[in-house]
Amino acid sequence: MYFRLVAAELYLDTASSEPLHPAAREVLLAALDHGYADPRRLHSPARNARLLLDNAREVVAQALGARRDEVSFTSSGTDAVHRGLLGLAPQGATVAHSAVEHSAVLHALAWRPDLTVRSLPVDAQGRVDPSDLGPYDVLALQDANHEVGTVQPAVGEGLVFRDACASMGRVPLREGWSVAAGSAHKWGGPAGVGVLLVRKGVPWRTPFPVDDRVDERVAGFENVPAALAAAAALQAVVAEREEVGARQHALVDRLRVGVSAIPDTEVVGDPVDRLPHLVTFSFLYVDGEALVDALNRRGFAVASGSACTASTLEPSHVLAAMGALTHGNVRVSLTREATADDVDRLLAALPEVVADIRAEAGL
Repeated sequence: MYFRLVAAELYLDTASSEPLHPAAREVLLAALDHGYADPRRLHSPARNARLLLDNAREVVAQALGARRDEVSFTSSGTDAVHRGLLGLAPQGATVAHSAVEHSAVLHALAWRPDLTVRSLPVDAQGRVDPSDLGPYDVLALQDANHEVGTVQPAVGEGLVFRDACASMGRVPLREGWSVAAGSAHKWGGPAGVGVLLVRKGVPWRTPFPVDDRVDERVAGFENVPAALAAAAALQAVVAEREEVGARQHALVDRLRVGVSAIPDTEVVGDPVDRLPHLVTFSFLYVDGEALVDALNRRGFAVASGSACTASTLEPSHVLAAMGALTHGNVRVSLTREATADDVDRLLAALPEVVADIRAEAGL
């Protein structure tokens, strides 16, 4: 089989998928030789796989401040969101959610016609008002927004589902969660591994057909080597997040200031209480797809469209809910190795790229 890899010179889309962390790569290669068997069986290879799976649960639990028996591994972050939220909502429940939740949350709720669903408004930074949540049986409130990085407040009353796919490992989980979901490829683990946390004693029930696996909260054969690699990456990211987060936060501050100097530009999201590694900005009179393509041709891999609706390049419901520009937006998210030189190179390219696109549009 022959293929040629084509890559941008500078990858700035880690909010979609972080490159595999070195800790995950090392563990994955080792675990492939020992974690291939079905951990439900009784023979020695299966017992080895079960030990690896239990170890992965323990590592994730310690990294997130949970118990080992509260941790499950799913086939993806989306699967963890669907299982976590739907399993928390009983028949006929009222579910309140922020207007800026990921599309995985919105699709899950739309799949359940028995639920009464309420969308909560957000302010210009994309944050809900914790004093104005209204009545609910279940509250779905992301830890931090996938598109603009704004961190949501801690809410500890009642049944709370936290979509932490964008933030898990990068910042501590908000207090008061009943169920939470994460996605390994967002923190440098392998793709195809989600994390589902169900707090002990919470009335969660599997919303899909049961499967007689080791873990009753999930279905199918866990990818044991990938789960262990995901756990290793999470452990490493949590250990280094203070140093990496501070450095990334400063780089994003630098980017926010530089982009603001471009005429007719809006930088969105909370400038301080946010995820450290990402920022979104919108350019008036600019097509987002054209901007992504132009930057890619210059060696910069960035995202546009709606990061919270599967990158469909449709107008962003997140930005619309915030009252921000919904077109001509770019999301930049930094790798753990990103430098000031990387940011400065992007800032040097952006004014010319934006000016060229506006000129082609006759503006």
